[in-house]
Amino acid sequence: MNEHRVFVKCAWRLIPFMILLYVVNYIDRVNVGFAALTMNKDLGLSPSVFGLGAGIFFVGYALFQVPANVMLERMGARRWVFCILATWGSISAATALVQGATSFYLLRFLLGVAEAGFTPGMIFYLSIWFPRSYRARFTGGFFVAVPLAFIVGGPLSALILGMDGVAGLHGWQWLFLMEGIPVSLLAFVVLRVLPDGPAKAWFLTADERSMIAARLAAEDSPNEQRDLWPALRDPRVIALGLVYFGISSGAYGVQLWLPQIVQAMGYSNFATGFIVTIPFVAGIAGLILWGRSSDLRNERIWHVALPTLLAAGSFIFASIAPSNVLVLLALTLATVGIRSVQGPYWSLLSSFLSGPAAAGGIALASTIGTGLGGFLGPTVIGVLRQETGGYASGMVALAVGQIIATSIVLALGRAMRSPQPGASVSPVS
Repeated sequence: MNEHRVFVKCAWRLIPFMILLYVVNYIDRVNVGFAALTMNKDLGLSPSVFGLGAGIFFVGYALFQVPANVMLERMGARRWVFCILATWGSISAATALVQGATSFYLLRFLLGVAEAGFTPGMIFYLSIWFPRSYRARFTGGFFVAVPLAFIVGGPLSALILGMDGVAGLHGWQWLFLMEGIPVSLLAFVVLRVLPDGPAKAWFLTADERSMIAARLAAEDSPNEQRDLWPALRDPRVIALGLVYFGISSGAYGVQLWLPQIVQAMGYSNFATGFIVTIPFVAGIAGLILWGRSSDLRNERIWHVALPTLLAAGSFIFASIAPSNVLVLLALTLATVGIRSVQGPYWSLLSSFLSGPAAAGGIALASTIGTGLGGFLGPTVIGVLRQETGGYASGMVALAVGQIIATSIVLALGRAMRSPQPGASVSPVS
């Protein structure tokens, strides 16, 4: 039996649907950045209020990631992901009802709670299907959904904003309704499409299921952490969470403010929806090529460090660039760096964890990274934008986060020595 063919078969069966779910997840998470083009004026929200509201999503997101991922590991992906989608779609649509800062903060917090288990859950889900030598490329393939969400969501959001006044609703209200309600319907598709794991996959033969189980079992090691609570105290998990903190502060700082940055250059709402897709088109190529390079070269550390260093330099250049074209070029390169790191980063984290430890450890790293970084990035830009009237100081702040991430992962690479049982990848090289 051809092992590679079986894993590619699994990837084609699972990852396109997972990408679809992540696309709608990300659109619902960041469409507030497009809504802000008209919502802030309609509701009288200042830059600092919007920045706090955009970032407070990640407070709820951080608080519930670990318990949500533990629930997925115990209940199975199929039922738990159904619950997540049904809940977040309803809350996202309800954002159309906000009246001011307080209701904006509340619904953004609840949306974070609802979405908390999805991304870390999907990363853990990939680890129970694919051995280490395939994880960077397939994890990177899954994260293609993020730039796709902007490529699809940018023009779509711009078009929906043009519905201002239809049925007495503002354009931003239509935006939340039309991008939130379909998610709750998609939840029912999960019940039909997403198996809990290889052992319950109807599209695999008995021999294929046995081969996957044997291949994954061959990677088990006495040094591999499987228990939940020790994993949550593991210094490597905490250090990698701090790495992702730096990465996420840059990612969400750009993603949630990019529509307003572009609009401030003098573009219309409609043109802004298309221009913001440019960095994310480039980010797709980075995700695919860099994840594949990480697997083929048997290397993780430098495949995390180099993209974060690229992002740091690009943010600094964006702060001093003399023209709008150069600012967009710099933000495109920063986006390529931040996107490219995803496959190698999450493969590095899952290289020394499995079972409940992997579920909890992945969620904790995401909590530290996405929760804190996702809150801090947009909030800091909002405060600095209000204080300075521009975005240059905010870009420098995002660069600092990338430099911190680069420094920690290089130090971790020197200190960390993980076993490499039965795998063709050196997870910490």
